Amino acid sequence: MTGSDNSVTATLGGGCFWCIEAVFDDLNGVENVESGYSGGTIANPSYEQVCTGRTGHAEVVQVTFDPKVISYEDILRIFFTVHDPTMLNRQGNDIGTQYRSVIFYRDESQRSVAEKIMKEISDEKIWDDPLVTQLVPFTAFYKAEDHHQGYFANNPNQGYCRVVIAPKVAKFRSHYRDRLKK
Repeated sequence: MTGSDNSVTATLGGGCFWCIEAVFDDLNGVENVESGYSGGTIANPSYEQVCTGRTGHAEVVQVTFDPKVISYEDILRIFFTVHDPTMLNRQGNDIGTQYRSVIFYRDESQRSVAEKIMKEISDEKIWDDPLVTQLVPFTAFYKAEDHHQGYFANNPNQGYCRVVIAPKVAKFRSHYRDRLKK
């Protein structure tokens, strides 16, 4: 599924793609979210290849949204609340470059907005440690295997979903109740 003619796409990595996808799936104005891989050197990598940490790819979500409903700025602000952007190459127990915090910008406008939001977050001293989020040009997105799409929605009782993803989604929903899809 793709968005409308006026939709915008953001490609973001913040640890396990299952967690980030679950949050953005609930967000009003988001038309589509796909889990996948970006930033590496191998075309069409498999999950197993990316898990080795040797492909250069990060687990990412590609978020297609309507900028008349939600801005790129707000997409990024939410992104920074649902993962720890100060952890280098990890999120919790997920360790490796594939779990890095990264924004893949598609044009100079996205780069500029990302720099602004990252400065805003740094200046607000939300985190004790400095941001390590990479800001790099988008080159390609490779959709993850079908069983990774909608993982949390399809497997809510799986252990990782209950212990790791559900608390992140609950925190998101409580903070952004007015931004949720009806």
